[in-house]
Amino acid sequence: MYRFLLTPRWLSGTALAVVAIAVCLWLGSWQLGRFEDRVSSHRETGRSVTDTSEPRPIDALLTPAGPQVTTDTVGKPVTVTGSYDQAHQLLVPNRTLDGKQGYYVLTPLRTADGHAVAVVRGWAPGAPAEGASAAAVPPGGEVTVTGRLQAGETSGSNGAVAGGLPAGQLGTINRAALLNVLSYDGWYDGWVAADTVPAGLTPVPTVQPQGGDGLTLRAFQNLGYTLEWFVFAGFVVFMWFRLAGREAEAEQDRALGLDPVLD
Repeated sequence: MYRFLLTPRWLSGTALAVVAIAVCLWLGSWQLGRFEDRVSSHRETGRSVTDTSEPRPIDALLTPAGPQVTTDTVGKPVTVTGSYDQAHQLLVPNRTLDGKQGYYVLTPLRTADGHAVAVVRGWAPGAPAEGASAAAVPPGGEVTVTGRLQAGETSGSNGAVAGGLPAGQLGTINRAALLNVLSYDGWYDGWVAADTVPAGLTPVPTVQPQGGDGLTLRAFQNLGYTLEWFVFAGFVVFMWFRLAGREAEAEQDRALGLDPVLD
């Protein structure tokens, strides 16, 4: 009754079904691997956010070979030595902490070689114009700041905006935006959230990088695509058996001298 499976039409159809199933399973496994990679990245970032290791000089983490903040270095304790640029303190509005709206106080720290590090000296509630007095004047002379390395922001993340702010305010903390405001010899990538803050300010917790925490919408899209490809593979199997069953019934009807009933 199933000798029709050996006919050229069914052999080619079966081969095509096997290839389709293999492709669907491969694509589903690939998407599952992408999801697992993002979960792993999320766990690694979570560990770096709570890093309690000894602070290291910023140059030990941001080297010429690896000058950018990554998920491996975000949240790492660092130290940086230099002098605050008291004349160019910046306020970064629209930053939320513990459910309250406020702003960061960012002061450039000039190192001995002329480079600059964006140091967020703390967070204050309210709008910058209302609470600017809370932004204490940074100390003069050489200082050593201990804090946590943070990734540069992108527009639309963590309240960041592209521009349109009054003088003395910064919408997005990243190297390009800082270069537009202050043309130093060079900026370190990312920024440093100081552990010790002046009176009236609150320490800023580690902010996970946009898209670097692993469990973004894209990660769950990968999981959804995984299920879709596996469902496609199951559908091909279902259709093959359904068509083979109908063909077998038709063969049996023909053997009994009956015309096959077409749905």
